[in-house]
Amino acid sequence: MHDADAPRNSEPASRSHPPQATEPLALLCVAVANIALAFGPWFVRVADTGPVASAFWRITLAAPLLCVMALAGGARPRRLGPGLWITLALAGIAFAADLGSWHLGILRTTLANATLFGNCAVLIFPLYGFLVARRWPARGQAAALLLALAGGGLLMGRSYDLDARNLAGDLLCLLAGVLYTAYFILMTQARRVMAPLSSLALSTLASILPLLGFALLLDERVMPQHWTPLVGLALVSQVLGQGCMIYALGRLSPLVIGIALLIQPMVAGAIGWIVYGERLGAPDLVGAALVAAALVLVARRPAVAPTAADAHVQG
Repeated sequence: MHDADAPRNSEPASRSHPPQATEPLALLCVAVANIALAFGPWFVRVADTGPVASAFWRITLAAPLLCVMALAGGARPRRLGPGLWITLALAGIAFAADLGSWHLGILRTTLANATLFGNCAVLIFPLYGFLVARRWPARGQAAALLLALAGGGLLMGRSYDLDARNLAGDLLCLLAGVLYTAYFILMTQARRVMAPLSSLALSTLASILPLLGFALLLDERVMPQHWTPLVGLALVSQVLGQGCMIYALGRLSPLVIGIALLIQPMVAGAIGWIVYGERLGAPDLVGAALVAAALVLVARRPAVAPTAADAHVQG
């Protein structure tokens, strides 16, 4: 599945959509994505299937809708290069492993810990952008990253409650965060030549069988009695959350994506407060303010400092 007009509507970013100024729509999408994804742990907790099985249903219920949306948006089946097929397959496997690890961890640790540790990509993904992709931050963006890290540290300090009961869950969620970063990197590569819905639909399809096999291997209950949490996972987390995230990946720098990931623990903290009585304290509010300031700084300044190669392309 590919867009018939891919050269017009897709990347490379340095040509069609130079990542030197944040696009308002992309910034809105990444915010919506992280708000939607923050509801995932709540849906997992109230689902009556096993945790990996709930991830399987999240993907399986969302896949047909994503494929229909991709076709309606102009995507047409056509032969893809072997390298792109491999990238999409690896992205699907990485995402399946991420979801499986994260859903197992959600049931073994606190809601706040699961969200924070599961999003350690907030640190790894910008580092990938700086060191591997050679997208060096401008001075203002470095300041934004420091603000975001300070805010994230305060948020983590409030929920960092390691003990014998939740250590395994914390480690599983940390593993999920590493796998989530791998998924981000692979999908960023796919987005250079594919439109958002096409790449998301194909990578979603590639996640189905690994998740089903993992759930069966763990002897989990797969068939639910109550579908509402699973439908919520599919529509809110996968279609809305991942759909907006993959769109933003093609148009924002790794730094902006990484900072925006900190929205999730803020929203999860609010859910924990309302649903589970986990009150937010002064450090949480200060941390949220620092993250908000970092996002404003990112929105006002260039996303990355131009490299010599970028200048050559623009000239």
